[in-house]
Amino acid sequence: MIAHIQGRLVEKNPTDVVIDCHGVGYFLNISLHTFSQLPADENVKLYTQLLIREDSHTLYGFSTVEEKEVFNLLISVSGVGASIARTMLSSLTPEQIRDAIVSEDVVTIQAVKGIGTKTAQRVVLDLKDKILKVYATSSISAKPSNTNRNEALSALETLGFMRKQAEKACDAYLKENPQASVEEIIKQALKNL
Repeated sequence: MIAHIQGRLVEKNPTDVVIDCHGVGYFLNISLHTFSQLPADENVKLYTQLLIREDSHTLYGFSTVEEKEVFNLLISVSGVGASIARTMLSSLTPEQIRDAIVSEDVVTIQAVKGIGTKTAQRVVLDLKDKILKVYATSSISAKPSNTNRNEALSALETLGFMRKQAEKACDAYLKENPQASVEEIIKQALKNL
């Protein structure tokens, strides 16, 4: 098992990188989250997961140990392969995935391309207890107005706004006013969209 690779970044793409480690170039599949975390200089260290299948040996790279752990949890769910797990980590941060699973926010998980209702429900059902065991509940950010947030997001999506933009606007307002009502969240988000 290869735990991590540290070396010179030779090639950098949004979906993969090549790291030269003492003359050997390692091709690693990465998420957009990891891509955004890559440093500007050439020297990088990525935590890795090697998946061995009948027809391939595929190496995945992650900017943090937490992202690698979330990836491994996701691929343990029936119906979620490495490509879907990587897509989830490209659409959401590891923290957002963790929070969505713990708060049983199926809508957020389902918003990821390629994940249907049943798969999203299975992810929540299979991983909620595991995540609560691995991460102390204190480390998981509590969102007291999660229901209000979700209702506001649904309303904004119905109005035609993109989910990511609506999330940014809602979350920005909820940071300052965590107990805001659905109507207040929508009004403030509309001002910022």
